[in-house]
Amino acid sequence: MASIIPARAIIPFLVGMMLLTGVCNTLLTKYQDNQCVRNCDDPDPLKRKHFEQPVIQTLQMFVGEMGCWLVVGIMSLWSRYVSKSTTYERINNRAGEDEDTTVPDDASIRSHTPLTDSTASSKYDGPSILRGWRVVLLSLPAICDICGTTLMNAGLLLVAASIYQMTRGALVLFVGIFSVVFLRRKLYAFQWLSLVGVMVGVALVGLAGAIQPDQKHPSATTTITADVGADALKVIIGVLMIAGAQIFTATQFVLEEYILERSTIEPIRVVGWEGLFGFTVTLLGMVILHFAIGRTEAGRYGPFDMVEGWRQFWEYKPVFISSVLIMISIGGFNFFGLSVTRSVSATSRSTIDTCRTLFIWMVSLGLGWETFKWLQVIGFGLLVYFTFLFNGIVEPPFEFLRVSQVEELLPEEPIEHN
Repeated sequence: MASIIPARAIIPFLVGMMLLTGVCNTLLTKYQDNQCVRNCDDPDPLKRKHFEQPVIQTLQMFVGEMGCWLVVGIMSLWSRYVSKSTTYERINNRAGEDEDTTVPDDASIRSHTPLTDSTASSKYDGPSILRGWRVVLLSLPAICDICGTTLMNAGLLLVAASIYQMTRGALVLFVGIFSVVFLRRKLYAFQWLSLVGVMVGVALVGLAGAIQPDQKHPSATTTITADVGADALKVIIGVLMIAGAQIFTATQFVLEEYILERSTIEPIRVVGWEGLFGFTVTLLGMVILHFAIGRTEAGRYGPFDMVEGWRQFWEYKPVFISSVLIMISIGGFNFFGLSVTRSVSATSRSTIDTCRTLFIWMVSLGLGWETFKWLQVIGFGLLVYFTFLFNGIVEPPFEFLRVSQVEELLPEEPIEHN
């Protein structure tokens, strides 16, 4: 992936754009959930229906991922025409200054700038397992992505945006366990301690939301007296759905790691292929669920009513515009995230993602989508500390837990999708 590795001078720009697109992705999805799409003029707020279409939100994520093919195409055109002509000009200029004006046939080998960019940036030099039709193996992590993302989108309907993002910190727990079981990685004692700490942090974040639940839709706060028990139950269910979704996401990461270790494919192409397979499978699933559930009396106007979902998507301008922006933010987050991964260290990606959670929390507080909770601060603090401890950013608190060198859990660095 040498073609997208930037100069060190623009790394802060890449980091900033990764943060911006990542924050926008979560906040735009929550904004979309808050849009009224049926009975909006009814004086009784309880009869108003909001946009609750987690399957369509999953589909729009895959459309954003397919946008990576645009980047691949632009990179290929740049490599074929612009970069090649620039290289020939440099060779001719050097040739004009030398006594021997003949450009050797092997100039691309002798010069410092290759005539064509090499795409084989992977450390793996054996036969790729993704040759030919076997590229369909990427449909397996795509299916995991479908399950995980849909569960998380459904959970986001029930909790605040910051609780959603913090609960996703449970991912490190499942990635750690699955990497040990399936990839034969080794975890040290302080890393196992970190996993326990992450679980405690996630539990505190969920508990904070259950004790002080926020209104599901802020527009109704002035006319609805909240049923605290019901809201607390919704938060607990939402947190469990989001945490459970990390099982699918961790499986996706482990599958991607296994595939990337045994192939020479560029990660950005992996995202593009997964977007294509994910879009196809999700669209097919939407049709099946519509005829099986969405057309029934109980399922009408629900998340599996595809006709109603698309009506809401096209007829309500805020929903449509936010969907387009979500697609752009997902594509941008993938591109800038991969650029940061290739330019900085793997642990830096985790640090940046933690900052993303902090910004989402701050913006949600500023917009009035949720209220400040001290217990949530403690839970977030534990999540940050133990995630940093797990990745080796901070040293273990006790001498007997320290090791001289920590092996990266996933050397290829998981590909973030949302």
